[in-house]
Formats: sequence, structure tokens, C-alpha cells
Amino acid sequence: MQPAFPPVAGMEDIRRIEATPLSERYPHRSTLDVLKYAAAHYGDRPALHFLLQGTAEEAPFSIDFKGFLAQVLRTANAFNALGMQPGEVVAYVLPNLPETHYVIWGGEAAGIVAAVNPLLEPGQIADILNACKARYLVTLGPFPGTDLWDKALRYLPTVQGLRGIVQVNLAAHAQPGWKPAHPDAKVGDIPVYDLHALMAEQPGDRLASGREIAPDDIASYFHTGGTTGLPKIAPHTHGNEVYMAWAMASYIGTREGDVFLCGLPLFHVNGVMVTGLSNFFAGATVLLATPQGYRNPKLLPNFWKVLERYKVNYFSAVPTIYTALLDVPVAGADVSSLKYAICGASPMPPEVFRRFEQLTGVRILEGYGLTEGTTASSINPPAGERRIGSIGLRLPYQPMKTAIVSAGRIERECAVDEIGIVCIRGPNMFPGYLRDEDNRNVWAEDGEGRWLNTGDLGRMDAEGYCWLTGRAKDLIIRGGHNIDPQMIEEALCHHPAVAIAAAIGQPDSYAGEIPVAYVALRAGMAATAEELHAFARQKISERAAVPTRIEVLPQLPVTAVGKIFKPALRHRAIEHVLGAALDAQGITAQIAVAEDPKEGTLATVTVPAGQAAAAADALARFTVKHRIRNS
Repeated sequence: MQPAFPPVAGMEDIRRIEATPLSERYPHRSTLDVLKYAAAHYGDRPALHFLLQGTAEEAPFSIDFKGFLAQVLRTANAFNALGMQPGEVVAYVLPNLPETHYVIWGGEAAGIVAAVNPLLEPGQIADILNACKARYLVTLGPFPGTDLWDKALRYLPTVQGLRGIVQVNLAAHAQPGWKPAHPDAKVGDIPVYDLHALMAEQPGDRLASGREIAPDDIASYFHTGGTTGLPKIAPHTHGNEVYMAWAMASYIGTREGDVFLCGLPLFHVNGVMVTGLSNFFAGATVLLATPQGYRNPKLLPNFWKVLERYKVNYFSAVPTIYTALLDVPVAGADVSSLKYAICGASPMPPEVFRRFEQLTGVRILEGYGLTEGTTASSINPPAGERRIGSIGLRLPYQPMKTAIVSAGRIERECAVDEIGIVCIRGPNMFPGYLRDEDNRNVWAEDGEGRWLNTGDLGRMDAEGYCWLTGRAKDLIIRGGHNIDPQMIEEALCHHPAVAIAAAIGQPDSYAGEIPVAYVALRAGMAATAEELHAFARQKISERAAVPTRIEVLPQLPVTAVGKIFKPALRHRAIEHVLGAALDAQGITAQIAVAEDPKEGTLATVTVPAGQAAAAADALARFTVKHRIRNS
């Protein structure tokens, strides 16, 4: 359904939109309804282009809206034919493929679909599948150069309750003339099927089960994080996802015939919603750029030529991708079709904004969202003033405020520009984590109802723009002095050699924490830690915030979606400071820092026999939890 209004310019537009009840904005009750509407109204237009290699020259796989709906229905019917019922879970461990979209939307039509990060270790994948109570699994079948099937064989023995395994064969895209066939295989007692063969046996013109899907029915499970321990699993309802598709398409003004490039992974809610369903909702085409997305080594070098060939209007990426693109010359490519680029996941340093827009002429819209909010909660207005460094204005029908929160209660709303916890509520709010124990401290109550306590610190200015000031747990507390790491990161990013920076609190025996920073340099540039430290002293006016140590790394650790993974840097800092304390006492030790399910961050310190007592004395000044053992 095409939005009935132009892109948002300011809060007055949001209030004008909200003057009409949300129930009158769209009739869709489920994600399947969205795809049915798209097939009926945009039928022969391309819903999806898929690039296997990531170059502008290759011939894409393309499918129109009618064909896309038919494949989704065949997939849903295939799951039902295997025995899947509403409320049961089909999980997918897949790269970005057209089939991934069929599985997502077909899985939601048949029951509940669970997204699983294929980059996780086998034990972590098994934990998620067990926590979701997955009854069916879809993953990549054996194919040269891929390892997902080999990985599956490692985690499947510990997964309980699976009734079927469905393989996606990459040969469908890599080998012309390939024909599907059911594999003659089992994993233990679990039968193995081929997705294309199952789909070929099913009708594509109807949902054979006749299921009536309600807006409150659970559509999907998305796990948050997953790098250490068992991640939290966030359910989304059909109503959550339909609202999000409408809100994003309406807010930025996506229109029939637009093209939105997807390089973010389809196990992440951003890739599924912002670069997926919201475009199908509006009749726009999704350009699915390679199975690996932005991780494909060919995509970024060819990025501007790909955008030129497909006349891309939008793409969404995280700050690390924008930083990488600074080193990819536009080189005469015609990117005039680009309306906006969207940035989320973590704050973008203003200097990266400036450099990128100067290089490309493309406006970046920075936004904010969470898995718990079905992707997005705010974004800078495309037709109005962008306030660089802010996360923009809230979405229509989704209240958002900063507040003083204590013990699950909102004591009061913050004044203009007063820092507090960012709280949100509305039609995109998830119903709560799958495990009850994960829901502690998630909600904050007041007279208006229940709000999601995001854990992010921010302030709202007089015009309704929200400015993140840090995450409560990311604050560096130096002797009782609160330091926002973003201040350090932005200062370092002004250095011409710095591509990206991350600041954290390093344990200190006197101050509790002291600020340290890690940086990665731009390609072909050089800078020493001493030079960067002198630069930081000039740029950071708050003396306590000047990092006491700066370390230059080849690259910063990132999550699967490209966010800087600060826990790994914290571990590195702990190893450094504990190692230095032991060295000062003449103790040679091996230090390994990891997340312990009971202790949290735990340093395991291995020392030579007879030195455990001395090591304990040397480390007694630190609050870091540690375990000393003899080698």
C-alpha cells in the first residue's frame, strides 16, 4: 500500500500522520497479507534481484511480485506438508539468498520462523535451536567453498526435538540447468529434504492449510547478540512486523519502482525489515547483493558500479561499512539515483559523515533501533533538517522519551536536553523475551503504561530530536567521573589517518577505570600511538577523558552485522593491564579473558608453579574477577 503522504520533514508531520488512527492506515493483519497485496498491485514489477558474485556485469536472478508470493506460498505449504503446525518453529541458518526470503515469509505463514546467525560456533547454534524448540531446520546443503552443512553435522547431534532438516542447494544459482531432487539421506534419525524439491510439489496460489493469521500471532524469533553465552530471544508478532514495514516505507517515502540494496545479513532484523518487508510493502525492489552481503570481498570494490547499473535509490549499512567505502573511489560512476543512505546499529562519528558525503554527495540518514523494537524507533527526517550526531525523530505512533528510571518505575520524564534512559513503546514493541528470566529490568512503568527500558542514555532537544549520549554499561567511570566514550571516539576520528576508533574503560587499581582507545587506520595511512595520543590531548577538552593508552590495530573486532564488538576490546584491555601488573612483580603468566555464565567477565591467569600466591597479591588491587591456576 503506497504511503498517503510525503517523506517526513519534522515533528509536525509526525503529529499530522498520527491524527488518523493507525487502524485506518493499512488493512494488513499479517506479513502474508503484505505480500498478497504487493502481488496484486505490483505483480509484474521485480520484487527481488539477486547477485551471486557482487559485480555490476553479472546476470542477476530476478523474480517479480507475483512469482515471489507464489514461492513464499509453496514454501509455507511445504513446511505444512512436513507436519509443521501454527506455533511451531522452523529455524534457518542461511546466507542471503532468494530462498532465505521464501523461508522467512513462508515460515511465518506456516508457523514461527527463527533466525540464526550462521557465523556462530556450532555449540551456540545448538543452544539457540534448543531454546527456540525448533522442529525444522533449513540450512545450506553441501557445496564447494561453503561450510554450513559441515557445521550442521557438528551441532545437530545436540539439538533436541528436530523432525526434519531442509537443505538449500546453492547449485540452483551457481549451476545452469540444475534440477532439484530429494536427497537420500538422514542425520541420525532425522530425515533430510531439498527445499526446491519440496516446493515443486506444492501449490503457489493459496495457503493450503487455510490458516487465518492474527496480528497478535508470533511471527518470528530473533536472537540478540549471541557472541557469548545464550543470547536473548526476542519474539515479534505479525502486527509488529507489518507496522514496521509500513512505518519505514512511509517515513522515508519509499515508492513503487524504487530500488533498495540489501547488504546486511538476513539473520538480522534490520536486513529482514528495513531492506526487506518495508520495500515489498511499497512496491520497491530489493537488490540482494551476494550471499555474504557486505562481507563479500568483491562487493565493496564494485559498490558504486553496482549502484549505477541497478539505479539504486537507498542502501542501509553500519558505520564500519561507510568507513570502508571512504577508500573506494566513486570513479565516475553515476550514483545520481541515490536518494539516501541509512545508518544504524551504532553511532556514526561526525567526521565519517562529513568525509562520506563529501566523497559521494549522498545524504546519510542516521537512525536508531533495537531488535526488541522490531528494528527502528527513530531516524533523521529525509525531507527536513538532519542533525548530524542525533538519531533523529521518533516514528509515527511510537512514543519515545528520556526518563529517570529506578527499580522498574519511571520516576519522571527528563526535561529538554536532560540526559536520561531512552524509553519507547508502541506497535513495534516486542511482547517480551522468550525466557521469563531475561525480562528482568526490561520494562519501566508509569501512568501511561509499560515502556521498554532500552538501557541507552540520551537526551531530547526542543524539536524532538534524540541524541544518544552513550550506553549506561559503556560509560567509563574514572574515580566517580563519568566519561562518555563517544567523545573520545569522535575526537580520534578527526585525525586524517584514523578510519575508526573505539574507547573503553580499562581496569585501574586506583581510579577503578581509565579510558583507553583502539583505532584502525585508513588504507595506505600511517600514525603512531604517540602521535594519536598527542592529537587526542589537543582535541579532547575534558582532561579526564583523554585516553591514557592508544593501541593501533589492523582492524577492530566487529559483530556479524559490522558493529564494533567492545567486549573483545575490554577483554584485550584486561589482559594488558593484568599482564603488566604481573610483569612488574617478575611473574610470567598466560592470561585468557572470557565470559563466564556465572561470573560474567572472568580472567583465567596461569602462572608457574609456586607463584600463585604472589600473583594473587599482585592482582588483589583490581576489581576484575579472576581465577589463578598453576601451569
